[in-house]
Amino acid sequence: MTRIFTLFGLFLFAYAPCVHAASDVVLSAQQIQTLGIATAALPNKSSGDVSGLPAQVVIPANQLHVMSSPMPGLIEQTLVGVGDSVKKGQLMATLQSPGFAEAQRGFLQAGVQAQLAKDNLSRDEALFKDGIIAESRYRASKGAALEASVALAERKQLLRLSGMDVNALAKLQAGNKLSGSLALTSPIEGVVVEKSASAGQRLDAAVPIFKVAKLNPLALEIQAPAAMTRDLAVGAAISIPAFHASGKLIAIGRGLTGGNQSVLLRGVITRGAENLRLNQFLEVSITTVAGSAGQWEVPNTAIARIGGKAMVFVATAQGFRAQAVTLKNEGAQSSLISGDLRGDEKIAVRGVSSLKASVMGIGETQ
Repeated sequence: MTRIFTLFGLFLFAYAPCVHAASDVVLSAQQIQTLGIATAALPNKSSGDVSGLPAQVVIPANQLHVMSSPMPGLIEQTLVGVGDSVKKGQLMATLQSPGFAEAQRGFLQAGVQAQLAKDNLSRDEALFKDGIIAESRYRASKGAALEASVALAERKQLLRLSGMDVNALAKLQAGNKLSGSLALTSPIEGVVVEKSASAGQRLDAAVPIFKVAKLNPLALEIQAPAAMTRDLAVGAAISIPAFHASGKLIAIGRGLTGGNQSVLLRGVITRGAENLRLNQFLEVSITTVAGSAGQWEVPNTAIARIGGKAMVFVATAQGFRAQAVTLKNEGAQSSLISGDLRGDEKIAVRGVSSLKASVMGIGETQ
């Protein structure tokens, strides 16, 4: 048994790396191969892109329009569905609404009253100038005309909110023909993203029927660790390599979410929005504020933690040198680091645990 331990000790002595300094590990090519250590060149210096941030594609607030029933009624017909593209002014649905016919009647009646009040004012104005009537009567006629004009404007605005344009109102006044059919038309050129009512359904006033949105550009809601936001600035570039899309950061939240204590970031996609889908979940990269130190994205297998510090092992002529680095952002597969590196070094990406053990003196012989 003693002989076995002696042989095992000799084996460790033959292959244990020699440590000349606290941060240097001297290894031969054979030892590197035996320990399974592999190296790779540092990637191109990064401008500070933080990758792997979860995001959701949403509609910018100023590009979403909700179409609701302007009056109580019955949906007679719907002409579009979710995903359909619509033009501005395109007919989307028709409603049967007794209230709409009542509103038209009120508008015509208000028009007659306004015209009558206007005629009375013209007559009394002439009589007042001739001294035939008292000033009080003239002022009463003037007030009645103003009141009738306001009532007409109110009735007109009610019909405008119901979807009638200027031409339809003029036609109604000219023909005095009432209609109980109310037309809903698209307020913008866009895409139907939601339909919440169908033909045969009775609706009260202001009940949503369609949501129409302009889908270019699109927006992003991004979740970022709170510690990372100090390196972000409004206007930073956003990229989504998987979908060939890009944009910029437009807002950084001032609060934290209750669940994961992350900060909500908002961005806008200015290129490649046609490659994305509404409510899609994806990962994005954001360019951080450039600093004086270089930044590189390396695999997590290349990073060791020694004494509470992050380290990478840089290949040298004699073996490896432990180099302290700063973790700018830690991802699931790779992390962004910065440190005193030129950028043309090779670092260990496999077998780092053996190098870490050597630096910490584990297995070292005297």
